[in-house]
Order: sequence, then C-alpha cells, then structure tokens
Amino acid sequence: MPLAAAWVSVASGWMMLVTVYDVARQLPAIADLRDLCRSLAMLDAILSPDWESRYYSFNAGWADGQEMASMRNGSGDEYSIVFSAAGAYVRGFDHESPMSPYGNDGEPWPGVVDEVPELFRSFVEEPAFTDEEGVPVVTACLWRGATDGRWHHGTIDFPERAVDADGATSLFSLLVDRSSAAFQRFAEDYYEVSIDLGAVSQLYALRPLNQELVLLLNPEVGLADLAQDISEIGYPQLDQEST
Repeated sequence: MPLAAAWVSVASGWMMLVTVYDVARQLPAIADLRDLCRSLAMLDAILSPDWESRYYSFNAGWADGQEMASMRNGSGDEYSIVFSAAGAYVRGFDHESPMSPYGNDGEPWPGVVDEVPELFRSFVEEPAFTDEEGVPVVTACLWRGATDGRWHHGTIDFPERAVDADGATSLFSLLVDRSSAAFQRFAEDYYEVSIDLGAVSQLYALRPLNQELVLLLNPEVGLADLAQDISEIGYPQLDQEST
C-alpha cells in the first residue's frame, strides 16, 4: 500500500515525503527529463571541476544508442536513468532504506523490479547497477516506454512506519521540483557558496554557454575548461541547436 504523505524538516526547509508512486505522477515526459538531467550535469560540472565531488552527471555516449544520467551523494545514495530509443529506465538506491536488498536476504524488495517489462529487463541485471555478487542495487524503480503516456512502477507493499521508505524523497527531489530555485537551494547548501539564480535559469533553459555565464556560476572556471564536459553531457554549444 502507498504510504500516507507526510512532511519532514530538512536543512533547506520543509519537504513532503514521497514514494516512487508519487514520483511516477510528477516526473515529466522523457524528453523533458533528459533535458533537465543535462542541465543538472552541466551546472555541477561548472560548480565542481573535480568530477569526484559532483552530485549529478550525464554521459551522452554511455553505451551504443544509450545515454545515462546519474546522481550520487557520496554517502551511498544514487540513481541512474538510462535513455534509449526504447524509452527510459530509472533505478534509485537509498543505502539506509528498509527496502534495501541488503536487509532482504540479498533480494530486491518485493514489487520494486518484479514488473519491469522485458523491454527494460536487462537493466535490472546490468553490471553497472548490481554489486559484485550480482545483487541489483535498487530501492526504487520506474520505467516509461517511448510511446507510453505515463511512468510505471511495480506494485509495492511498503514497510510500515518507515520514513522515506524507498528513498524517493531524497533521491528524486530535483526531478520532482524542477524549478531553478530548487537547484539554487540545493547547490548553496551542498557547495556552500552563493549561486546566481539567473544563471541557473539560463542553464535550465539549455542556453548555450558563454564565458560570462560560466563566470557567474564559478569565477575559477573558464569556458575552455569545460569542453570535455560539454561534449560528454551533450550540452548545446553556440554552433549547434539544442537537441
């Protein structure tokens, strides 16, 4: 059964607890989600030249015909989103979740991946998303076919009295609240610097980068320093149209 909505206090204010059920209703269409993920990755590339310290990443050439957006918070929580011609597959893992496979005899929590269709089934066992023993590292999962009208998830009996049971609240917060202000709040808390909201809005709109825009976000990084990141992310450049 879905958990009742609740509110919790976090450093940046109050946050409503959600599960993958709620996220499925609030995620945008695949193309819009892909754009958002590229924006998040580009913002983090500018704010954190050190790749190891970044929260959000995007690899436009992850595999043949596949792109991958990812998040990792450095404390064991992460998500991966694979974009392909088939659609999109979302895997999230909260290491403190009571739904972790490591508290369930090495098996994904019932319902989390049981209903993943054949179209995306290979991602459940994908080595990048499993541990050394082949255990799927997942507490939340969603998918959407290219022609589907909505996001899908499994039928899950969530553990009782669990707070943020599957980790969806913290894992997918910036995918659910897609405002520039939400990223500004996150980045100011994480990087402990002032973030220019107007510059964030420009990147959320996938505006091609220029030196002035980059310096607004990080005066210690130049546009030339970002060439490899721009290419890997597939972020629009001045001589190309947004894709």
